[in-house]
Amino acid sequence: MSSGGAAVDGVQVPWTGEELESRLRAVAEARYHDRHPFNVRMHKGELRPDELRRWILNRFHYQRHIPVKDAHVLAKFDTPALRRTWLRRIQDHDGTRDGEGGIERWLRLGEAAGIDRVRLASGAEVLPGVRLAVDGYVNFCRLRPPLDAVAASLTELAAPGLMRTRIEAFAEHYPWIEAGGLAYFRTRIEQGGRDGGEALALVKAWARTREQQERAVAALAFKCDVLWSLLDAVEHGGVQEYGGAGAPGGVS
Repeated sequence: MSSGGAAVDGVQVPWTGEELESRLRAVAEARYHDRHPFNVRMHKGELRPDELRRWILNRFHYQRHIPVKDAHVLAKFDTPALRRTWLRRIQDHDGTRDGEGGIERWLRLGEAAGIDRVRLASGAEVLPGVRLAVDGYVNFCRLRPPLDAVAASLTELAAPGLMRTRIEAFAEHYPWIEAGGLAYFRTRIEQGGRDGGEALALVKAWARTREQQERAVAALAFKCDVLWSLLDAVEHGGVQEYGGAGAPGGVS
């Protein structure tokens, strides 16, 4: 039976583990950035090459900071087992050697879309709104308790579905992007499912009071806002021309 809004001696009764998970999943379903107009247009095949390139370039600023925020999270853990588990997330993005990992795969996505990796890695054209969104997320993970930082990562619950949709959309609507460039999306289907499940188990174990549970839900909502704000900046950042081959007839 749901504990609802019941209180005992003025203290809110904690939700059950199932209720907490349901509320977290509801946030991810309702507020995840797959609903953002830019992503909707992307998946319908309505983006011009310059718009898609602008997204790839700006999203890379987020991608390259994922291991940075995960290092802040890892530093909060007080057991070797937890640190080993979270270290794998850093290795997933940084790789265990040069030429591996999610950051490298995103650079290859940029190349497949006609963006030189030197230009992509420079960050010189990252929009101010994207910088603010990414800085906000990194600082959230740096300053907030472990529960909040881990709960914020639960956007991973919705990531596998988005990756599948994106792979299909790119194959159908953007054939000028070389298929090998989609390796990042393919890899994140499995990684996102695993990471989301691990983080959810931690949040359910740690969030024992109603206050902690509400903080976890709020942290996930904040992360959804970060991703939404990033796309707002890309959507309204103006048309940017990216050189290089890739689109039929050059950059439109």
